[in-house]
Amino acid sequence: MPIAAPLLPEVLYTACDPATLRFASTAELPDLDAAQIHGRAMEAMHLGLDMPHAGYNLFVLGETGSGRHAIIQQLLEAERQSGQPPADWCYVYNFTDATRPDLLRLPCGRGTRLRDDMQQFVEALTPAINAVFQSDAYRARIEALQEEAKQREMAALKALGDEATQLSIGLVHTPNGFVMAPMKDGETPYSPEEFEKLPEERKNEFAEHMKMLHERLHKLLSEFPRWRQEALSRMKEAGSDALRATVTHMVEDLKPPYTDLPEVGSYLDAVLQDIIESGESLRASSQSEGDTETTTYSGSISVQRYLVNLLVENPASGARPVVYEDHPTLQNLLGRIENVVHMGTLISNFTLIRAGALHRANGGFLVLDAMKVLSQPYAWEGLKRCLKSGSVRIESLSDLIGLTSTVQLEPEPVPIDLKIVLIGERLVYYLLSQYDPDFPALFKINADMESEIERSPDNTAAYARLIATLARRNQLRPLSSTAVARIIEHAARLASDAQRLSTQTQPLDDLMREANHVAGEAKAPLIERAHVEAALTAHQRRHERIRERYQEQILRDQILVDTAGEHIGQVNGLAVIVLGESTFAHPVRITATVRVGDGEVIDIEREVKLGGPIHSKGVLILSAFMASRFGWRMPLSLKASLVFEQSYGGVEGDSASLAELTALLSALAGVPLKQSLAVTGSVNQFGVVQPVGGINEKIEGFFEICAARGLTGEQGVLIPSSNVCHLMLRPEVVDAVRAGRFRIWAVSSVDEALALLTGLPAGAPDAQGNMPEGSVNARIAAGLDKLAQLRREFARSKPDAAES
Repeated sequence: MPIAAPLLPEVLYTACDPATLRFASTAELPDLDAAQIHGRAMEAMHLGLDMPHAGYNLFVLGETGSGRHAIIQQLLEAERQSGQPPADWCYVYNFTDATRPDLLRLPCGRGTRLRDDMQQFVEALTPAINAVFQSDAYRARIEALQEEAKQREMAALKALGDEATQLSIGLVHTPNGFVMAPMKDGETPYSPEEFEKLPEERKNEFAEHMKMLHERLHKLLSEFPRWRQEALSRMKEAGSDALRATVTHMVEDLKPPYTDLPEVGSYLDAVLQDIIESGESLRASSQSEGDTETTTYSGSISVQRYLVNLLVENPASGARPVVYEDHPTLQNLLGRIENVVHMGTLISNFTLIRAGALHRANGGFLVLDAMKVLSQPYAWEGLKRCLKSGSVRIESLSDLIGLTSTVQLEPEPVPIDLKIVLIGERLVYYLLSQYDPDFPALFKINADMESEIERSPDNTAAYARLIATLARRNQLRPLSSTAVARIIEHAARLASDAQRLSTQTQPLDDLMREANHVAGEAKAPLIERAHVEAALTAHQRRHERIRERYQEQILRDQILVDTAGEHIGQVNGLAVIVLGESTFAHPVRITATVRVGDGEVIDIEREVKLGGPIHSKGVLILSAFMASRFGWRMPLSLKASLVFEQSYGGVEGDSASLAELTALLSALAGVPLKQSLAVTGSVNQFGVVQPVGGINEKIEGFFEICAARGLTGEQGVLIPSSNVCHLMLRPEVVDAVRAGRFRIWAVSSVDEALALLTGLPAGAPDAQGNMPEGSVNARIAAGLDKLAQLRREFARSKPDAAES
C-alpha cells in the first residue's frame, strides 16, 4: 500500500470569488425571502397559520441565533393584515352578582368609545343625582309624604284617644310612652283614694275598658313601623321617579352609536334600571368620600360601578394583534385581578381586572419562547388549559396552591381564537412530544428551521441577499462584493463545512456590526473585506486568552507534547475545547503500554470515571478491531493500557480512537511513531477511519504549536478522508502548506495512518493470512506471538498459578 500524498493547498480553503456574486455592493440587492433558505419551515408555518381548526399551533424548531424570531416577525406582520378582524373585550358590572363581572364583546375599535362614553356618563351622573334630590319639587314631594305619614299616625292616636274619652279614660302621652287613667269628670283623673272608694262594679268596668284600650293601643303602635316603611317606600319611589325623568334621557343619549350591538343596549338598560332602583342609596354614595371603589365595607353603592373596564382594545383598521410575551408567567399569560387596600383589607372589583397576553393576542398571534414558558410555575399547564377549553379563565397562583380563602372575583371567561407560536430548541420539542401527551394535539405543526444550507451558486446568491437584508435591518453601511464573499467564507467556517453555509444570523449580525464600526472609524462609505477581516481578528483576540495559556504551558514543557523525534507507544492526539463563543484545539499526548495478559484493553480514563460513554465506546471498538484482525489465529495474550497524559478533566468523544489505536499498535510492534505528526479520527471495527468534528480547529491547534517552535516541513496532521470537504483553514495554515513547511494527510484506514506515522509499509495479509516481512502489521503479529509464548512459558513454569 503506497503512502498517501499530502493534501494540496487548494482543498484546504474554498474561497468565494466576488466576481460570481455579480454586484458591486449590497445596496443593489433586494431583501431575501426566508423561503429561499428555510423553504420547508416556511411551508409548515403557512400551513399552521392558514388552518382554521383547533390545535394547529406552531412550534418553530431551530438553533439559537438562527433568526427564528425575525422570520416569525416578518411572516406575522404580513399575516396580521388579513383574516377576521379581532374583537374588543370589556368587563362590566354584574347587577345580579357583583362577584361575577359580565363580559361584552365589541367590534374592533369600538370598545374605546364605550369606555369613554361611560366615563363621561359617570362624571355627569353624580351632579345629576344631586340636582334631582336637591330640587324644590323633590323636596316638596318628600315633605308632603312625611307630613302625610305623620298625620296618619296622629289621626289614629286621636281616634283612639276620643274613644277612650267616651269611656271616661284618659290617654296621656308621656316621655316614657302612653299612660291610661280613669277620669271622674272626663277631664280630671281619679286620685288613688278616690278610685278605691268607687264601687267594685265601677272599678271592674274601668279595668275592662282599660284592658281593651291597651290592646287597641298595642295593635296600633305595632302598625306604625309598617306605616313608616310604606312611607319610606313611597319616598324611595318618589326618588326613583325623579331619577327616572332625569337619567332616562342620559342613558338614551348613549344608545344611538350602539344600535347594532344588542348586548350593549341590554347593558345600558340594566344600568338605567339599577340607577332607578338604587335611588336614595346612590345619592348617599355620591355624597360620600369620593373613593372609586365599587365595593366597600360600609355598604355604600358607588356610581363607579357603571364604568366599563376595557380589557382589550384593537385598532379600528382590523389588523390582528401580534404579541410577544418575553416573561410568560401564569398571570402575564392569563391575566390577573389586582387588589386595593381598604381599611386594612385587600378588596377588588371588576375595574381591577387586567388582561394577559392571551387576551391581548386574541384574534391574532402570540409568540412565546418554549423554555421560558416551561420554566415558569403553572404557566405551561395554564396555557394548555386555555387552548383545550377555548377560553381564558383568570387564575392566580394563590388560588391554585390554596393560599387564599376570601371571596374572589370570578370574571366570565373570555373565548379565544388565536395562533400560538412557540420557539424553542429541537431537544425541547422532542422531549415535549415524548413526555407530554397533550402537546401533539395542541401543537400539530412543527416548522424545522435549517441549520445550514448547501453552498451552491444559487444558495450563495441567496446568502448574499441575506447579508444585504441583515445590513439594512441593522441600518449598516452597504457591503462590497469582496466583503460579502469574506462573510460567505466565514459562514462556511461556522458550518464547519466548506460545502455548506450556516444559517445562524446572530454571529453574522455581530460580525457586520463590528465591521461597520471599523468602516466608520476609517470613514469608508462601504464595508470592505479588510473591515471584515479586522472584525474577525478582533473577535479572535477577545476570546484567545485561555487558548494562549494552553499554548504557553505546552511551549514551556509544562504540558508535555513533542513535535519532533519518534517514540514507541506515544502519539499526538487533538482535543477541542468549547468555551462560550471561543472554540479552540490543542495537542494532547496519548500513550499506550502492553504486557502479558488475557486480551484486555484498559481505558484508564474510564477506570477513574473521567471518560464519557462515547469515549469508552471508541476504546471498546478499537479493542474489537484488535481481536478481529489479530485474534483469529489464537487468543490475544496482552493486557494494554491507554491514557490521555496530563488530562485532569473529563474526556468525551471518539475522535481520538484512531490515535489511541496507533499508539497501541506501536507498542505491540515496537515501532516508534513520528512525534512531528498529530492524529485525529475515529475508527470502526474494520479499521476504517471515520469523520470527526472540529477538524479546522484541531489542525490549527497543532499548527500553532509547531509554528511557535519552528516549522521544519516534517510536521503535519492526519485527518479522515471524509473530513476533507470540511476544511476551511486560516490563511497562515494554507500558506505554510503551500510553502511545504506544514502538511496535512487524509487517511481512510488504520493502515494508511500507520504507514505515515512509522514510515514503514503497513502490510496486507496474503491468502494464508501472513503479513509481509518487515511491515508494521507483521511486527504487530510478532509482538502478539511473543506475548502468547511468554504466557505459555509462564503457565508451564507456574502450574499452580495456571490451575488457579
